[in-house]
Amino acid sequence: MNHASKIKFFLAAFASLTFTSQLIAQVAIHGETVYTMAGDPLQNGVVVVRDGKISAIGRADEIKVPEGFRLLKAKIVTPGLVDAHTSVGLSGMFNQDHDQDQFERSEPIQPELRAIDAYNSQEELIGWVRSFGVTTIHTGHAPGELISGQTMIVKTTGTTVEEAAIVEARAVAATLSSLAQKSDSKSPGTRGKMVSMLRAELIRAQEYMDKLLATDKLAESQEKTPPPRDLRLETLAKVLAGEMPLMITANRTQDIASALRLAKEFEITIWLDGAAEAYRLTEEILAAGVPVLIHPTMARPTSDLENLTFETASKLIDAGVPVALQSGYEAYVPKTRVVLFEAGMAAANGLTFEQALATITIDAASILGIQERVGSLEVGKDGDLAMYDGDPFEYTSHCTGVIINGQIVSDSEQ
Repeated sequence: MNHASKIKFFLAAFASLTFTSQLIAQVAIHGETVYTMAGDPLQNGVVVVRDGKISAIGRADEIKVPEGFRLLKAKIVTPGLVDAHTSVGLSGMFNQDHDQDQFERSEPIQPELRAIDAYNSQEELIGWVRSFGVTTIHTGHAPGELISGQTMIVKTTGTTVEEAAIVEARAVAATLSSLAQKSDSKSPGTRGKMVSMLRAELIRAQEYMDKLLATDKLAESQEKTPPPRDLRLETLAKVLAGEMPLMITANRTQDIASALRLAKEFEITIWLDGAAEAYRLTEEILAAGVPVLIHPTMARPTSDLENLTFETASKLIDAGVPVALQSGYEAYVPKTRVVLFEAGMAAANGLTFEQALATITIDAASILGIQERVGSLEVGKDGDLAMYDGDPFEYTSHCTGVIINGQIVSDSEQ
């Protein structure tokens, strides 16, 4: 064997060993208190993760840690946190042109833009939010255009976007607020024009679907040329078919009402995003069965957010409206907030600890449709956990470890 062949052999062997070790990495986590979000908290609890999935959970005197498993300890253990809406991965922490892909300003309506094509799995901002226990994010094009693009759901790990992705295309992001208004006689310049343009585009998508359906019906009996492919209309057709929700950023009462009206008119699924004045339309939102992705609690109360309140989450939850908290998009460095702190503020303003934790774990996962995998600590779910040395909502506490898909991605003991 020559020198080059030896090098190739050893590299292949090393890669094989590394891959195997990742596959068989097994871990158990002991917590003084384990918040499963699937029942009452466990005191002196243990979570066993085998081959990336939770294989056992219970009290320490009931669960035996398998031989050879690494045992980690923490004061508080929670499910990995879920950020219900962010632009992290498209927005970079340096606030420079080269790491800002959350906006495309050339057109007001661009549903064909895919988050997966813009997401940078190596962005340092991802690691930063992960350091607080955030393991899953719903991210994509930020509010700012009438339809800014698509969103996706990823884990906060992975060398490539394919490795990180849970759902490659989850929702279409729309904006009904002053953020999407244009100046210098460009459209849309008013709220009436915004809704009109959205309605017109949805009608075009309906007509596109009808043409495709007619083509399919006639395909066997006679020659029929299908309409040319239109990525924009194809995407909105998925919204009309119920395959993707329309996530509408709307904060003022009138804009929230317009979003609800569009949802009823076209019989589409929508998520309200931001929704600073949602507390004024609680009954209408509840009757429509629409979930709310609340703006960051500590967002700046200016412009459309001038009437926000720290108590919006508690008021909606008390009324029975499904709610999740988000870090959102910030135009200034570091381009995001952290849902852990947002939930802490909500807990200080009307929510119980468990309710606040639910808005960034199981309730967020349920709204996003990924509750079968993440959001709670249950046997068979992904091995995503966050560990803390104290109350997670206290600023003096620290995240001491993060596990994603059973892999230890950060650990203060290391």
